[in-house]
Amino acid sequence: MRTLIYFILLTLSSITYAQDKDGVTITVVIENLQNNEGKVSAALYNEATFMKAAPINANEAKPENNKASFTLENVQPGEYGIVSLHDLNENGRMDFEESGMPLEPYGVSGNKMSFGPPSWADAKFEVGTEDMTVHIKM
Repeated sequence: MRTLIYFILLTLSSITYAQDKDGVTITVVIENLQNNEGKVSAALYNEATFMKAAPINANEAKPENNKASFTLENVQPGEYGIVSLHDLNENGRMDFEESGMPLEPYGVSGNKMSFGPPSWADAKFEVGTEDMTVHIKM
C-alpha cells in the first residue's frame, strides 16, 4: 500500500513538473477594431519564419465591442513577433488593392507601423518564463 501511494505521488509530481515545462501563455489583446465584422487572428513567428513561412502558433477570435483577445499557448522562451489581421470577410487571408495596399486592418507586436510590410526588428519581443500579455494596435 505504501508503495502504491508513493507511486501515485511520484506520478502526480511528474505530471505537474511536465506541465511547467510546456511553455508560457501569451494573451493577445486588440482593443481598437473598427467594427465587429469577421474574425481577428494572431500568428506567432520567430525570426526565421517571420513573413516567410507558416506561423509557429496561431489563434483567432470573433470581435466583440470592437475588441478581440485570445491566447497562444505553450510558447517556449525566446524571441518572437506577432502579426495580427482583422479578416473582415473571413476568407482566411489579407486582401489587397490592385496597388498592393492592404484592404483589411493589420497590426504587429511592437506597434510600429510604416509603409511596406512589417519588419522583424519592429515586431520582435522577448518571451521569458512567465505568462504575458501583448497589446496590438491596428
